[in-house]
Amino acid sequence: MPATAQKTNPTDGCLTATPTPSPIVAIVIPLYNHAATLEKVVNESSGFSEILIVVDDGSSDNVTEVLKRLDPEIHIIRHPRNLGKGAAILSGAKKACELKATHIITIDADGQHYSDDISAFIEAVIETPEAIIVGCRDFAATYVPKSSDFGRDFSNFWFRVQTGHKIGDSQSGFRAYPLNLLEALDWREKRYAFENEVLVRAAWAGVKINEIKISVYYPAKHEHISHFHRLWDNLRLSFLNTRLTIRSMLPWPHNQMAHYQIDKDDETASEPVSILHPIRTLRLLLKENASPKRLAVAVGLGVLVGALPLLGMRAMIILMITGYFRLNKIVALAAGNICMPPFVPALCIEVGYFIRHGAWLTEISFKTLGYQALERFWEWGLGSLIVGPLLALFFGLLTLITAKIINDRKDSTEF
Repeated sequence: MPATAQKTNPTDGCLTATPTPSPIVAIVIPLYNHAATLEKVVNESSGFSEILIVVDDGSSDNVTEVLKRLDPEIHIIRHPRNLGKGAAILSGAKKACELKATHIITIDADGQHYSDDISAFIEAVIETPEAIIVGCRDFAATYVPKSSDFGRDFSNFWFRVQTGHKIGDSQSGFRAYPLNLLEALDWREKRYAFENEVLVRAAWAGVKINEIKISVYYPAKHEHISHFHRLWDNLRLSFLNTRLTIRSMLPWPHNQMAHYQIDKDDETASEPVSILHPIRTLRLLLKENASPKRLAVAVGLGVLVGALPLLGMRAMIILMITGYFRLNKIVALAAGNICMPPFVPALCIEVGYFIRHGAWLTEISFKTLGYQALERFWEWGLGSLIVGPLLALFFGLLTLITAKIINDRKDSTEF
């Protein structure tokens, strides 16, 4: 019996809040016009699980003939029209749930993935059943189109901006999903962009995202079957990244999966986040970056960006950088307010004026602040390159020292 067919309590299934210790893994193969490669992929994958699901997403080629030749024990789902890869994966997940599986492994039907890697996925699922497992393709071992290499790096960059986590291959379609995750969260994307959305929203929900190395085969260009639409799918990805990036900038917590939340014994676990209780909310937000060093870096970053003449863009830049480096957004935004007019901008202008003219600006009039406003703006930017780092260093060190003192006092009271 394959390792994936280990039995669990009949009451266990994809709706169980806590991942089962004995996963039942189904293999899902979404396809669209892959008649030429489907049978090979199915035959090579069938030995790894007793539950194999093929989802035909409205194919228009001769895939019907291929499906007739498959083992009758293979579960086949057919969409009457093309709904998108995300919809196909969700249809396969729903069927796997009905068959009492706890996880699915998705493998593309185009033959680019090696079915032998499924065993590594199964081992990873058994080791960390609560995690999404992503197959990180080894692009160094084979010829890879430049567009695919760039697309992966571009997607990885936005994933880090949106979640603060690093990932090696956010576009890989060879993955393992816990079924309770796919059912618990809402998914807006149903096509190619689904695989990007699921990783970001899962990371926000506190789900682990682990990677394993996999091999990949890229056939010659004339043999390669790709249904990625360069215009529409790129537009969908752009809209998705815009929406997710904006949401990641908003300084309130994301919805969490119930079994990934903080310990119920934590005295703050039951306290909701609410703008009606700002002190309590701030305390909860600070818990995610309790390290004095990281708090100090967040403060220094906020002050550094706040000193720059970035009218109307300061908060957005702070939020993007804090998201990328997983720093506390609230702390950084609050620190940026230290540089609000008039004191810090005036100080930057004075320093910039001195750099340009070797003297201090002493005349405050309609002429110097009105007619010469562009010159003052230039001096503000010039001066901020000196004043900003100095203030960031000062307030960062002050935060570091204060936070360490608080931590030391807290530790001493616990004993």
